[in-house]
Amino acid sequence: MSEDQQELFVNPIDSDKVAAHPHRLPYAHTVGGAVIKPIDKGRVKGLAVSAMYEQTDMQLEQIRQQIELLAYQAKAIQDRVRISEAIYAADVNFEPVITKTYHLYRRRNNQQYVLSLVAPEEWGPNPPYDFIASVRLLGDHTWDVLQQAEGESI
Repeated sequence: MSEDQQELFVNPIDSDKVAAHPHRLPYAHTVGGAVIKPIDKGRVKGLAVSAMYEQTDMQLEQIRQQIELLAYQAKAIQDRVRISEAIYAADVNFEPVITKTYHLYRRRNNQQYVLSLVAPEEWGPNPPYDFIASVRLLGDHTWDVLQQAEGESI
């Protein structure tokens, strides 16, 4: 169309019924256009909040498990310190070697601890001491309890 023809052109559709920018309309502007439905904001928020609670509950459960593991590890370290203190206060007539197994006993007469190379089953039917625990010296010079007598605690 030339400029003269464009100036003479009169749109037969009422200007109130024509959108200057139809792509900005909140609804389909042609018969074949996509159906646009308003969203249910309450439902969307409800689903989002539900997903948020599920995710945070899962993360809190992971943290709870980590706390339990740390508490278990702290108790194990405290137990190693307690047995180590008892062993270092015991009579030891040899130099313990790291990673070797030894046996902790209690004297019957004065309740003093004794660290020995002799296992409880090696004493025979009448051991001279009461068996407390079999222990192993670790690299940090704490002691790991390998076996403990029933009812005994240090």
